[in-house]
Amino acid sequence: MQVAVVTFDGFNELDSFIASALINRCRKDGLEAFVTTPAPVVTSMNGVEVTGQRPMEFVTEADVVLIGSGVKARDVVADDQLISRLRLDPSRQLIGAQCSGALVLARLGLLDGMPACTDMKSRPFVEACDVTVLDAPFHAEGNIATAGGCLASQYLATWVITRMLGQDAARDVIGYVAPVGENQETVERAMRAVHTGEVALR
Repeated sequence: MQVAVVTFDGFNELDSFIASALINRCRKDGLEAFVTTPAPVVTSMNGVEVTGQRPMEFVTEADVVLIGSGVKARDVVADDQLISRLRLDPSRQLIGAQCSGALVLARLGLLDGMPACTDMKSRPFVEACDVTVLDAPFHAEGNIATAGGCLASQYLATWVITRMLGQDAARDVIGYVAPVGENQETVERAMRAVHTGEVALR
């Protein structure tokens, strides 16, 4: 089970690294995340250079695709050639987006009739795509999910792990990385955010 963490130039480190790091704690169970980039090397919004682990074309074979956010998200969605490389299939893939990554899902037509979560700065641009933005950290409908706020990337990872390996696996991962003394409350908050985000649509 492979996860493509799509990471564009100008990316937000928290989005790509938190999701991939949490998911990769499940390698022993066969779930593995790879930073997937449109070029061999991309530079974050804070100047951190990262070598991609997989090329963009990896998204077609991945079981899960997570679209990270960044300061160049609007440039990404305006680039027809780049967008054409994102051949996604929600009928067989879990697809998630973090913050301004929702703009990419909207550009791909994956949010038609579906509300989404995003960050405050991206909100007006997502709304301009005729997408209703929720005041919530996480929202999922079927195989598509969105998360709003950098630290909500833990909820996107929790959703992926729960869907692929079950709640116990997600609880183990979040419990391990939680601040000492706050393990149980951190686990319950993450599980509640994912459960509430999914139930709200039924």
